Amino acid sequence: MKTAEDPVEPPRTRRRLHWSKRPNPLAGLGSLLWLAVVIIPIYAMISASLTRQDKALGNNALKPPTDPTFANYNTVLHNGFGHFLANTAIVAAAVVGIVLVLCVPLAYVAVRTRSVWSSSAFRLFLMGVAIPAQAVVVPLYLMIAKLNLYDSLLAVILPTAAFAMPVSVLILTGTLRDISEDLYEAMALDGASATRMLFQLVIPMTKGGISTVVIYAALQAWNGFIFPLIFTQSDGPRVLTLGLFNYVSQFGVNIPALLASVVLSGIPIFAVYLVARRALVGGLMGVGGK
Repeated sequence: MKTAEDPVEPPRTRRRLHWSKRPNPLAGLGSLLWLAVVIIPIYAMISASLTRQDKALGNNALKPPTDPTFANYNTVLHNGFGHFLANTAIVAAAVVGIVLVLCVPLAYVAVRTRSVWSSSAFRLFLMGVAIPAQAVVVPLYLMIAKLNLYDSLLAVILPTAAFAMPVSVLILTGTLRDISEDLYEAMALDGASATRMLFQLVIPMTKGGISTVVIYAALQAWNGFIFPLIFTQSDGPRVLTLGLFNYVSQFGVNIPALLASVVLSGIPIFAVYLVARRALVGGLMGVGGK
């Protein structure tokens, strides 16, 4: 027999728990369909990368190769793939570093400062989200040439980081707003400065948002094509996206080797996603600071 001290579960709560435990076949079917949409192209790409070049166009894309071979991967690895991978990794690491060093303090100032100038600068800064890279590529080319940075990795790193910053600041400001005002007040009563709050409160509490920004900036750098294409010319600063052109000639395309290069180039960024996927999802949901 229940006493007055025993907690009584409200009827609405019981009903909500009852509905939450019921199976949802439509959701399960939708998940399976989405899984098929994701898995089938990946399977077809890997299967084609194991096919001989003379049989690439004659086989069914969904049919496993009858005589699989790793010769295409061997061709890719001996055709400058390591050099292109190293350049891409340098570009991605540099872009992520620049974005974090600049965007975390910018978002902190935008959230904590109540002045009109700060909010106006924040809105002006976010206008970069609406500016496509193709619209400013000619002025950027002239600037890169004037600075004597053409045909170098810096010519790819700087504009890529610049175009990744508006979205990164937007993500980080949303995450910083989840931090309770009481925590700021408690540190202020302890005599903490703004710099100490940034390093001891903001950064530890926004790991989800920071992970989201890292993944976003790394993807922008890893998959970037227009800046490496226009701002580089020689093989020295060439990255993976431009390295794919090695398998495209005037008379044809080496499809298996091209797809093998795509598979190899996607493994590192996929590994980064696997490491930070939980924090990434939390940051995208806007609860990374909690």
